[in-house]
Amino acid sequence: MADTTAGKLSLPILTAMVVGSMVGAGIFNLPGRFATATGPFGAIIAWTIAGTGMYMLARVFQALAERRPDIDSGVFAYAKAGFGDYMGFLSAFGYWLGSCLGNVFYWVLIGSTLGRFFPEIFGDGSSALAIIVSLAGVWSFHFMILRGVEQATFVNTVVTIAKIVPLIVAIIAFIIFFNYDQFAENFFGGVGMPEKTLLAQVRDTMLITVFVFLGIEGASVYSRFAKKRSDVGAATILGFVAVTGLMVAVTLLPYATAPRAYIAGVPNPSLAGALELVVGHWGAVFISIGVLISVLGAYLAWSLICAEVLFAAAKSQDMPKLFAAQNGNRVPANALWLTNIVVSLFIVSTYWSRDAFNFMLNMTSVTSLLPYLLVAGYGVLLARSGRGYETTPNERGRDQIFAWIAVVYTIFMFLAAGLKYVLLVAVLYVPSTVLYIWARREQNARLFTPVELIVFAVTALAGGIGLVGLATGTIMP
Repeated sequence: MADTTAGKLSLPILTAMVVGSMVGAGIFNLPGRFATATGPFGAIIAWTIAGTGMYMLARVFQALAERRPDIDSGVFAYAKAGFGDYMGFLSAFGYWLGSCLGNVFYWVLIGSTLGRFFPEIFGDGSSALAIIVSLAGVWSFHFMILRGVEQATFVNTVVTIAKIVPLIVAIIAFIIFFNYDQFAENFFGGVGMPEKTLLAQVRDTMLITVFVFLGIEGASVYSRFAKKRSDVGAATILGFVAVTGLMVAVTLLPYATAPRAYIAGVPNPSLAGALELVVGHWGAVFISIGVLISVLGAYLAWSLICAEVLFAAAKSQDMPKLFAAQNGNRVPANALWLTNIVVSLFIVSTYWSRDAFNFMLNMTSVTSLLPYLLVAGYGVLLARSGRGYETTPNERGRDQIFAWIAVVYTIFMFLAAGLKYVLLVAVLYVPSTVLYIWARREQNARLFTPVELIVFAVTALAGGIGLVGLATGTIMP
């Protein structure tokens, strides 16, 4: 009898894949970003909120994968199934745009990492030379991918090691040099930092927590590779707990090494600066090398993901069919061209940003929220309808509660982001209507239902307000 488990993944390997997909570049900036916002007490509350919300969102993705296995076009397909064509389009565009902005963040992180060693020419990652180097990198990867070069297994292995090993070394060093008195001094805010309410402190950490959890939806992708179906849920939980543990440790332990104001003031990537305060300059060099290897490897993967999102949306008729075209190497070439043109424009725009690093991080987080909100909303609708629950009706109530908590969490994230970032995202959404109209006319389909017309009008109004704010200087990137 044939072995049906041959080539399948065991629970430990499945868990490692989940961890690898979730740990990204944002974790290397947690110490500085949190120290700027709050002390350990606020950080614990923030991670409790973020961990609960993202876990619920992970459970929604898991439930949708099980109840609607026929939907496999991507995150945006859930929005389309639940809320119609235009919301599906907005979700697809938002997910693609967030991926593009994430790629811009990678290059700003590379520039700011090099800026630690060559501050005069690279600065914070948005200097003229940093932008030139970033653009050269974007288009080098572009033409490499067009030739059909994808991430090989050994590249994935190197990248995973480059991400995890420096984090483990840093955590061990922070534990060895843990100073309880310093931690206690920083616990409720520390000295030399501006006074803020606890709510304001927690709110200021929310977007970085969203950013570092991006990719949590990838956990359900591995379900078809599992030896046992039950391993998928176990791997999701184990991977989530492991990654959350890493992020909480990287956030909290530096508070025991120096006054909060010192940690808040270290340059990006702040984990390098925080470790340097403990072990000296070699710590910063060690983390920086890990960051560069990790980010370059991850950028290759996310360049492909950006193009694949446009490609999948075009295949499902949510984007113009132009983007469904592939070249001779089976690479979605037109989608890749548009992606890297947009990434390049955003990279150039960082020259005028006051804080390109955190601005791109925040924008990436906010653009991901609409797709996540629509997925959570569809989770509620599906559980209420009972579709897919014919054999397990007792799970409907549980899944509906999970989905409602995920909805509340993502709405809270929008509020925490602040009006500025919501308006700026709306500015980017408005031109996307051209792509939507293009796709609808290709199908000779109705443009908007009455409800969709209202959604479009609200989006256009918010985009107009954002554009006026940018022109008058009341909104600064």
